[in-house]
Amino acid sequence: MNKSFDHYDVIVIGAGPAGMMAAGRAAMLGASVLVLEKNNTMGAKLSITGGERCNITNNTPDPKQFLEKFPQAKKYLYSPFSVFNVTHTIDFFESRGLPLVTQARDRMFPHTEQARDVTRVMQQFCEQHGVVTQCKTVVRSIDKDSDLWCIDTNRGREYAHRVIVATGGYARPETGSTGDGFPWLEQFGHTVSAPSPNIVPLATDATWVHKLSGIDWSYLKMRFYADGKQQINKTGKLLFTHFGISGPMVLNSSKEVMDIMTWTQNIECSLDLYPETELDDLDKRLVKLFNAHPKKTAYNVLSEMLPKQMCIEIGSLAGIAHTDTAASVSKDQRKALGRMLKDLRFPITGTMGFDRAVIADGGVSLEEIDFRTMESRLAPGLHIIGDLLDINRPSGGYSLQLCWTTGWIAGSAAARN
Repeated sequence: MNKSFDHYDVIVIGAGPAGMMAAGRAAMLGASVLVLEKNNTMGAKLSITGGERCNITNNTPDPKQFLEKFPQAKKYLYSPFSVFNVTHTIDFFESRGLPLVTQARDRMFPHTEQARDVTRVMQQFCEQHGVVTQCKTVVRSIDKDSDLWCIDTNRGREYAHRVIVATGGYARPETGSTGDGFPWLEQFGHTVSAPSPNIVPLATDATWVHKLSGIDWSYLKMRFYADGKQQINKTGKLLFTHFGISGPMVLNSSKEVMDIMTWTQNIECSLDLYPETELDDLDKRLVKLFNAHPKKTAYNVLSEMLPKQMCIEIGSLAGIAHTDTAASVSKDQRKALGRMLKDLRFPITGTMGFDRAVIADGGVSLEEIDFRTMESRLAPGLHIIGDLLDINRPSGGYSLQLCWTTGWIAGSAAARN
């Protein structure tokens, strides 16, 4: 939209999911709204989220049950989620011609499984209600000038009665999430905890793990040991990568692993590839398999139980040579192989960086926000939403739902004041 004003009712800084929701909602209620976005287009990060499939929300309609995934923040979130929650999100998108589908772990996606369709709906929501957008606009500073907020940009100054900051955190910096908003908020006295990558893959220096890159295992038990003592025990799906391990189970364990790293670097991951099979029964299966194909190479026989590259790497760890036949595998080698299938260990050396993180920990202290309006308690007229908030949450649609909810609440409050 080309219309402009001497000043606006609301300026939204950042055109990500939270920012677009806030802008569209404020304009829907009659406010004049300007969105400032430093990228070339709105929704740059949204369009690639979830492997470009976009996990819009998690199909957990009961707000109290949903907020159990936010143990540290749930007491703050009851108010906004009583107004706009999963049920409202589903209705929002489906009423705008984008049906949602529920997949594993109650994750909800657009039926097209195209993140760009979610971005399109949000852009149309803003356009429909007359939101003015300025892309390629870098905000330099935010100040209060008399009764108006003054936003200094590379294209000049803009003024508004209220400002909504939705610049995001540090995750995926190539999309523009570089923590721009935190210095502005600190300027107004806000406490900002240091960011760290979260919901992030884990790294190892075990080269044999790197060689398994691209292999996923649909059901296994994963344990983490610190200084030899078990700390974490989870079951689910895992993906081997060229740097370590990933997948939903790993991503949702990364925060716990990072917490352990604050007091020890001696961390091992143990994988039980057959969690429902006892070790003795697994050994009997190996005996039967090797006896049935004595002249075949052991690696070829193992391919009935493992992907080819896993046969090579795990077999090698058990001392089995590439040319060994099934008949030549000793009892000790077979026993070692069985133990590895139940307890495949490797060191964890750290997490990957912000560029691979789904979210970044850290952000503005929740005590400094009025969650009924998402307004700063320290700077009236300034609203703070989305990934700028210091809220830890798992993967599975929870991050985007937080954006939809806080954006809707902030947009509603800003338009009415």
